[in-house]
Amino acid sequence: MASTARGSGNLPAEATSFIGRRREMAEVRKKLSEARLVSLVGAGGVGKTRLAIRAAADLGRGFRHGAWLVELAEVRNPSLVCNALMAALDLRDQAAPEPMALLLSYLKDKELLLLVDNCEHLLAAAAQAVTAMVKAAPGVRVIATSREPLSVQGEHVVPVPPLELPASSATEPLERQRQIEAVMLFVQRAAAATGSYELTASNRSAVVDLCRRLDGIPLAIELASVRTRVLTAEQILDRMADRFSLLTGGGRGALPRHQTLRTAIEWSHDLLTSAERALLRRCCVFAGRFTLEDVESVCMPDEGSDSLALDLLSSLVDKSLVVKEDVRRVACYRLHETMREFARVKLTEAGEQEAVWLRCTDYYRNRCTVSALEVRFRMLDWLAWADLEIDNIRAVLQRCVTDADARRGTEIAVGLGWFWATRATTEGIRWLDAFLAADDADPVVRGWGYFIRGFLAVLTGNPVSARPSLLQAVTLARHTGQPGLLIDALAMQSMADEMAGDHESASRLLEEAQVAAKGLDSVTSTVSVLQAQALNGLSEGDVEAVRSAASEGVRLAEAAGDLYAHEMMLLNLGSAALVAGDLDDAQPLLARALRIAGDIDDRVAQQYLLDALGFHAALTGRARLAARLLGAAFTARTELGSSVLPFFGPVLARAEEGAVAALGAARYATEFEAGKHEGRHRAIELALGKTDVVTAPAAADGSAAPLGNREADVARLVADGLTNKQIGARLFISERTVDSHVRSILNKLGFNSRAQIAAWVVADDQSG
Repeated sequence: MASTARGSGNLPAEATSFIGRRREMAEVRKKLSEARLVSLVGAGGVGKTRLAIRAAADLGRGFRHGAWLVELAEVRNPSLVCNALMAALDLRDQAAPEPMALLLSYLKDKELLLLVDNCEHLLAAAAQAVTAMVKAAPGVRVIATSREPLSVQGEHVVPVPPLELPASSATEPLERQRQIEAVMLFVQRAAAATGSYELTASNRSAVVDLCRRLDGIPLAIELASVRTRVLTAEQILDRMADRFSLLTGGGRGALPRHQTLRTAIEWSHDLLTSAERALLRRCCVFAGRFTLEDVESVCMPDEGSDSLALDLLSSLVDKSLVVKEDVRRVACYRLHETMREFARVKLTEAGEQEAVWLRCTDYYRNRCTVSALEVRFRMLDWLAWADLEIDNIRAVLQRCVTDADARRGTEIAVGLGWFWATRATTEGIRWLDAFLAADDADPVVRGWGYFIRGFLAVLTGNPVSARPSLLQAVTLARHTGQPGLLIDALAMQSMADEMAGDHESASRLLEEAQVAAKGLDSVTSTVSVLQAQALNGLSEGDVEAVRSAASEGVRLAEAAGDLYAHEMMLLNLGSAALVAGDLDDAQPLLARALRIAGDIDDRVAQQYLLDALGFHAALTGRARLAARLLGAAFTARTELGSSVLPFFGPVLARAEEGAVAALGAARYATEFEAGKHEGRHRAIELALGKTDVVTAPAAADGSAAPLGNREADVARLVADGLTNKQIGARLFISERTVDSHVRSILNKLGFNSRAQIAAWVVADDQSG
């Protein structure tokens, strides 16, 4: 049974903050039982996202691999839709040449629910991606939210209207009015704003009229409700009444809903101070989450006091115009998509659009370029910053493409080199190709751009694509007098040629890099040469050359605090020890490398190290651990779309042979399959000895008997205490089919009661 937790996924806590929508929830559940794609369609601000999140949270428990949220609101480039899908599923664009192929390969045997939110500005790209996923992965269902349907085959549309409204009659019982969705939301948000608020006989007339005037639009109601902190419902209603009349000429029936929302936002906006208005409209340049530091630099560069930015931002949060989120212990902020559109209009009306965008571009260019030379020596902090800011940076890069600003775009893309290397190789290649084709950047920056482009191609295992870029980097390095770039490019080209099988060229280039490095007192250049020596040595089976280069590389990288190089050199040195049969030396080297790879979340290195430590376990008589680690490495390799390095193929074959000989083919297959489902973090803990191997399930006669995917789902729901009928409703299968699965589970596990199944599931979850 896989160790994947029930209800796993990335849904936010917002799923628990929800009002009513019983009819729509029932409709989503019904449609999703009939179709693989359900689109929730409605105007901005009507609560599509909250409804979808709540539906996904409820229905996700019926999917073996949980429910996952894909947020497209922050994506502006259609080509990045696939990247957003991969990021949401915690996949890494680090090795595969085609992210979509990797995504479809990952999903093909998964049973999960995808919530693709805010598709309206990327309809064609979203529709194409969803169609491909549904076609390739029979176990995947999709809920999409948009202002209009995706218009693809098999789509079932569920319209999302505003919240239920109270009747205009004042004779309706107070208790009944308290249960009306729009009123419930107003009272709930007002209570959150004031500390205590309830619907009473004295205020219900104003609250009811206000909810009706706001057409039951959740965002509009929230904006109005926060004003109860300083105004009564009657006062709020009085202040909004004139604006509604102005827009509609006194005819309420003619008021379109989008105009209602605009009115509510305008009203909240008009009550702001001039400084608050300026900050709100300038925040629209951030495509994703942003921090206080971002606001101070981009939105308030000339206002002086840092405390002023905090005060203004806090005020906008209090008024529900800006949303606060804590991400990795950092206070972050974002705009609701409708609010961002409004702010963008206000920024244009103020004539500030170009100035603020330029300030935003230069801010991220400076952040990326200033850190470019030192980032490898403070990798953990920098990657945490880049992970947080990447959506904003992508928006800036797209703006550079649109404005044909290759100079700034190249500088930013080059500054993100280590992000591309550890997070998004093919995306980095696309941005660099776009900017380098323009031939408009400084020659030094272009030289580094070509080097990084070649480096990323090497990481994806494509030496043919890497060589032209690295040749350009060498040429520009010579032309501009950049010895550090020259050495790095020669060493990288040597590795590319070795991968391509051109050993003579690889040797010549490496020798040239060694000569150049001797005249330059640079740790990074020396490490580049040592890395090429080590990798080329592994490829050619020269263990002593690997040991010599990697030992010196470990020493230099550790002293300099270069985590990436330290990880790679430990991997090289540990691999050489494994190949030579020095098992006592290999394990601590590989374990140290795996700890670093876990810290910087380098998935490619994690995959290689799980394989290497699986081999070590096989050679040291720990066959079950070996099978688990080899299975976990297989999953990691599949999720990355990477392949086994040629020199390591025979090593893995020996590991498998040894484990099969010790366990038997059937038991090895069971343990390997269990390893495939361990999960990356638990697999690392297993490899490092932080947790023990848990025996995979077996039948009463001792033979291997893993449960099938659907059987595992049924077993979990049995443990939750659900009846066969309830399980069938949850999994969209018949009660008779559930009964058949339960009987199969009892037979496989040698049990005779549902209680035994439940106890086994609990024990498995606790151990996993």
